[in-house]
Amino acid sequence: MKINRVKLVYFSPTGSTKRIIEEVAKGVGAPVEHIDLTRPEAKTRDFKDFSDELTIIGTPVYAGLIPLEASKRLRRLKAHDTPAVTIVVYGNRAYEDALIELTDLVSEVGFKPIAGGAFVAEHSFSTPEVLIAEGRPDSSDLKKASEFGARIREKLQAAPSIGDVSPVVVPGVRPYRDEFRKSRAPKPGHEPAAPTTREELCTKCGLCIEVCPNEAITIGPTVETQRYACMRCYACIKNCPTDARVMTHPFFAREAMWLHDAFPDRKEPETYL
Repeated sequence: MKINRVKLVYFSPTGSTKRIIEEVAKGVGAPVEHIDLTRPEAKTRDFKDFSDELTIIGTPVYAGLIPLEASKRLRRLKAHDTPAVTIVVYGNRAYEDALIELTDLVSEVGFKPIAGGAFVAEHSFSTPEVLIAEGRPDSSDLKKASEFGARIREKLQAAPSIGDVSPVVVPGVRPYRDEFRKSRAPKPGHEPAAPTTREELCTKCGLCIEVCPNEAITIGPTVETQRYACMRCYACIKNCPTDARVMTHPFFAREAMWLHDAFPDRKEPETYL
C-alpha cells in the first residue's frame, strides 16, 4: 500500500503533541498536511472527508483520558476506512485509558487504526521550581517517534490494500476509568479555577487570546478569563512572553508537587503496531 500523503490531526494547546506526531510523520517520509483542532474555529469547522491518506491523530492526556474538548472536535471528522495512527501524550504519570479511548473514537468516525502510541512530554503543570518530566520530549523520545513512523510505513507498504492491514490492539479497559478525572473536577458549589494575570507584567500583546482553544480570555482595561470556558490547558501560561499569566489556585501547586514527588522515574514511549 503506497503512502502518498500524511495528514496530521492534533489537539495540542502547549505544542508537545504536535511536535511528537510531526516526528512520527518524518519517519513515514511522505508529504504532510496539518489539521489543527486546537483553534476555536475547529469547534464549528466543516472538514473534508478523509479517504485513503494515512492520518496521524494526537491529543494530550488529561487525568488519564483525552480532553473532553478534543473529543468533541474529533467527532466532527468523517473517514472511510482511512488508515490512522493514534498518539496520546502524557506528563509522566500515566495515560490510563486515553489511548484506547482515542482509538475507539477515531474508529467510530470511520478511521481504521493501524498503530498507536503513548509518549511523554513535560507536564503542563511543570515550573522551574517544580519540574515534572523536564525537557521531554527529548532527543531520545523524538528518535523513537521517527523510528515508529518508519515501522508504520513498512507495515502499510507490506499490504496490498487497507483491507489487508491488521488493526492495532492497544492497552486499556472499557468502560474507561474516570475516577481520577472525577477526583480532579471542581466540587459542587465551587467555581472552577482559571489562570490569572499579573497586570504589572502584562503588555496586553494578545498572545494569550490567540493560543486559547476556547476563547476564554478577553482584554480590556484588564485581562479577564471566563472560568467556565477555561479548560486549564495552560496554553496561555506556557506562551506568555512576560510570564504574566499564572495559576494561583492552591490545588494546582499541590498537584504539581505531588506529580513531582510521586513520579520521578523516567517513563519511555510505548508503541503498538
